[in-house]
Amino acid sequence: MGPAGVERHHEPPYRDIPAWVRVPGLAVRIRVPGRRLQRRVAAGAMAAGVVVTALATAGLLSAGRPGYVAGAPPPVTSAPHGAWVASAPQTAAAHVPRPVFLTIPAVGIRTPLLRLGLTVTGALQVPPTTALAGWYGGGPRPGATGPAVIGGHVDSRAGPGVFFRLHLLRPGDRVYVRQADGRLAVFRVTVVRSYPKARFPTAAVYGPVPTPQLRLITCGGAFDWARGSYLANVVVYATLLA
Repeated sequence: MGPAGVERHHEPPYRDIPAWVRVPGLAVRIRVPGRRLQRRVAAGAMAAGVVVTALATAGLLSAGRPGYVAGAPPPVTSAPHGAWVASAPQTAAAHVPRPVFLTIPAVGIRTPLLRLGLTVTGALQVPPTTALAGWYGGGPRPGATGPAVIGGHVDSRAGPGVFFRLHLLRPGDRVYVRQADGRLAVFRVTVVRSYPKARFPTAAVYGPVPTPQLRLITCGGAFDWARGSYLANVVVYATLLA
């Protein structure tokens, strides 16, 4: 059986930082006490087109991605070129080269892949940076028989994470995993689900399956400020194409 879930996200989400005003379309976040005053300042900043970064609180900075606008369509990302991995089931993950790069054109995701293990509590580790995704080294590799798992952050106090738009995937979208030998394991999204972390379906996500499949996992749902974590996980299920 695989990990019990995904390690909790201990940073407040970019989109829910309290007492800060974020102006859509601008690199603006201004610390303002009081809801009413926050709304007035946001409206004034939008009208004036002022670009301000407030540094009063360490770590609470504007998004580090140039050109990022909340709610904007994902950046255009083309599908990678290369030979596809055959869809014939592999009997062991050791026969499949390690994954090195992930591309998801439909939501503009491009990231190198790190190897992830388990925490002391048996949960899947999260990557040390929000800019990169990682694959679970204790399970099948993408392209091998079974459910390969790739995890990444949704966001942090500094801005959107690599899987910020993962929840926007739809059935039929393609996911490309570049292997160390240069070939591509190409998957088709079948379903996107959101699960409360308290009821994470470990068997469905990590349990054995007879074909090569992929699971993409990030945080989602509401952010619990008392616990310092999101309350749900977004899981994307995908199957290997021929």
